[in-house]
Amino acid sequence: MLPAKRLIVLTGATRGLGRAMLGEFAAAGHTVCGCGRAIDAIEALRRDFPAPHRFASVDVADDIQVSHWAAHVLNTAGVPDLLINNAALMNRPAPLWDVGSAEFNNLVDVNIKGVANVIRHFVPAMIAAGRGVIINLSSGWGRGTAPGVAPYCASKWAIEGLSKALADDLPAGMAAIPLSPGIIDTDMLRQAWGEEAGRNEGPGTWARRAVPQILKLGPKQSGKSLSIN
Repeated sequence: MLPAKRLIVLTGATRGLGRAMLGEFAAAGHTVCGCGRAIDAIEALRRDFPAPHRFASVDVADDIQVSHWAAHVLNTAGVPDLLINNAALMNRPAPLWDVGSAEFNNLVDVNIKGVANVIRHFVPAMIAAGRGVIINLSSGWGRGTAPGVAPYCASKWAIEGLSKALADDLPAGMAAIPLSPGIIDTDMLRQAWGEEAGRNEGPGTWARRAVPQILKLGPKQSGKSLSIN
């Protein structure tokens, strides 16, 4: 059974949905170990959320960086009760044939390989502890498609399959869940929709609804494609 106050590992914690979730988790008394790539943003989080919270500059696409971060978290904070793979990139909206290989590869490295890297270095300790929930942020574009976002769609469809197969690998009592957050006015959505993204709720409003739902997820939901209501 998961404790009332949890240790949460969160990637992409410096902006967007990650930053919004962090605030809600911390306000509820949970401890967050988060990462992001921007050093200045990480320093800001350290000022805003002092110990026991921990933050590190990590590129999740770099397996070595993730291994060092995971070892530090596991040795200093302990085994996470909740692991949230939130870090992701959106491609510049364009037909697939107009998306350059560097942009495509960078997106795949973060959105797919980054998730696998984090799982590789945190989940064995969770299995050894016999508990824990892994939530991989998916998308409506991981279950459907739209023009101009083929690379992003491909990555999130991959997250759906990866999460469901991971659920099959986990022992009883644990969970892996692909979770679609819905449509939120983030920098990522504005990259795709421009000013039209502003018609949707912001990350803070979303997080106030989403975090209580996320904290209720457990083994009964393992392997299911879920969405924030």
